[in-house]
Amino acid sequence: MTRFTVSATVLLLVGLTLAGCATSGVEGHNRYTAELDRLTADCRARGGVLTPNGNATSGRPEIDYACRITGATRLGGS
Repeated sequence: MTRFTVSATVLLLVGLTLAGCATSGVEGHNRYTAELDRLTADCRARGGVLTPNGNATSGRPEIDYACRITGATRLGGS
């Protein structure tokens, strides 16, 4: 094989690999965003605010965030 053929083949493989990663990343981001939007709406409907649980992201918003209920009062009691 010539040097040009080898270089072209390597560039093609690298390009296909990067294209595959970019596509799966977009789908994952869209799924994460959709789930985060759903959790935010559910939390707001309960009178809360979605807050991050820490610095790390797991890729799953139900683990990365918690619904903090604001303005709640204790019911019952004496």
